[in-house]
Amino acid sequence: MIPFRLFALLILAMGLACGPAHADRRVALVIGNSAYKSAPKLGNPANDATLVGGMFKKAGFDSVDVRLDLSASEMRRMLREFAARTRDAEMAVIYYAGHGIELDGTNYLIPTDASLETDGDVLDETIPVERALYAVEPAKQLRLIILDACRDNPFAKSMKRTLASRAIGRGLAKVEPTSPNTMIAFAAKAGSTASDGDSRNSPFAAALVEHLPKPGLDLRKAFGFVRDDVLKSTGYKQEPYVYGSLGGDDVPLVAKQAPTGPQANPQEAVRRDYELALQLATRDGWEAFLAAYPDGFYANLAKGQLNKIGAEETRASAEQKARAAEQEKARLISERAQKAEQEKAAAAAKAAEEARIAAEKQKQIEQARAEAAEHQRKLAEAAAAKALAEKQAAEKAKAELAAKQAAEKAEQVAKPAADRQMPEVENQKVAALSPGTASTLSAADLAKSIQSELRRVGCLTSSAESEWSSAAQRSLTLFNKYAGTQFDVKLASLDALDALKAKPGRVCPLVCNFGFKADGDQCVKISCRAGYRVGDDNECEKIPEKKPVATRDESRRRDTERKQTESAPSKPEASGQIYCSSTGCRPVQKGCRLVNGVVFGRGSPNGATGGNYEVCN
Repeated sequence: MIPFRLFALLILAMGLACGPAHADRRVALVIGNSAYKSAPKLGNPANDATLVGGMFKKAGFDSVDVRLDLSASEMRRMLREFAARTRDAEMAVIYYAGHGIELDGTNYLIPTDASLETDGDVLDETIPVERALYAVEPAKQLRLIILDACRDNPFAKSMKRTLASRAIGRGLAKVEPTSPNTMIAFAAKAGSTASDGDSRNSPFAAALVEHLPKPGLDLRKAFGFVRDDVLKSTGYKQEPYVYGSLGGDDVPLVAKQAPTGPQANPQEAVRRDYELALQLATRDGWEAFLAAYPDGFYANLAKGQLNKIGAEETRASAEQKARAAEQEKARLISERAQKAEQEKAAAAAKAAEEARIAAEKQKQIEQARAEAAEHQRKLAEAAAAKALAEKQAAEKAKAELAAKQAAEKAEQVAKPAADRQMPEVENQKVAALSPGTASTLSAADLAKSIQSELRRVGCLTSSAESEWSSAAQRSLTLFNKYAGTQFDVKLASLDALDALKAKPGRVCPLVCNFGFKADGDQCVKISCRAGYRVGDDNECEKIPEKKPVATRDESRRRDTERKQTESAPSKPEASGQIYCSSTGCRPVQKGCRLVNGVVFGRGSPNGATGGNYEVCN
């Protein structure tokens, strides 16, 4: 138990070093006796004391002293020191787990070095419960003693009776405190015994840890819930009892407080205890940590550390067996043992060596797992701290932005009145251009500077002006859209100017007029090859062929010519002359005429023809 005591002392030292320099307000003494020298060892008191002590620490007690396996002199010294701490305390609590005995109606707590061979030894080797009542007496508000000592007592069966009339009861006797605001809680009612249960902790201790630290819960009601839980878990065989009385006001073990400001990380105390156990690096230290924190992320890490220690113990045991086997082998060889014995010893040595190698490998595996788990723990803690810092920074930035925007709006509202009263300082508005840098700009200069920056980032096409016009507002709207900002477009603010200056290049896309296209940061005219022109979609398209279309004037002209032709007399198709030949007569064809004379080569043997003949052009 020495490593665990060192663990408890380290926790107490940290509390004394980091605690405030004022008197303790709530103090607790926790004692767990398991390793009795003259009786079988109890399994749960040490675990129960560690669990309850952790509960008081989590409940915010100013001083929590956890002590295990105390002798009679140590118990008297701890009660004497605890009585000194309760003088300036509001609440004082003593929890005891171990053996107790009732003799002639008086209850006694049994230290680990008690032998109790006779009933008279009870007065010399034990601590009366009245001594614990005396230790909590100076507390002002609450004096509470919790006795988980109603177990079946082995000393009562073996001790000799010096007086036949002296009564040794079963369990502990009923106690009625005489001081006000004093309560004594028993794990079982008077005359009955308590059960240790089947787990690491007794049903009574588990129920205490579940209900006592609830903020704002009155102790009387909390012990009522403890009673109900213990009855259910023990099949209604064990019933806790509370003696004493309190006033009409609620007396919670942990006051209910409204959260103010950033809340402390609930895992901070667990992390500190884990790091202390990590410094000890002993099995007792890790078992004590798991008794206080049986579940959760750090509990899994602690289990990994226990596995690592178990692997080391297995390896050391295998190495010791291998060394013993080698020594046995050497002894047999030196004594000239028979060959069979030597072979048997050699086989045992080989098996032991193989077991040692396997244990060494297992140790390395467990060590690697523990290191990996420790690495994950540090990463998780760093991520949690980073997330908390980012959240706080975001909330602070949000509050500062809201305050700045409210100040700017108030300044814009107050500006007209200020302009009427002080026209000579109209253009001397002072504003902060960036964090840590102050500059003085007039409203006109600010508007013109913002428009110049809007032109630079491609959100304004017109020239910069001294007035905050509708065109400037539309340009700032485009900047909000493409830059992902939410500036008020109706006002020219310094925040908007800072955001624009922070952009190194174009933000708004380049928009060109019809017939032009974007080429880098400029608009160039679109050139189409012959037979093509710029279409409605601002792309080159082929020029369609034109079909003749009759106009109204041409229609009128054709109608007039047609009417004139129809009204004019028809021209003769022939000349009016008749040409007769041997074949008959017919009119002279148009364009022809009759000629009188002789034409050679026509109608006579000598080639000459007389009379009329037809000549055509």
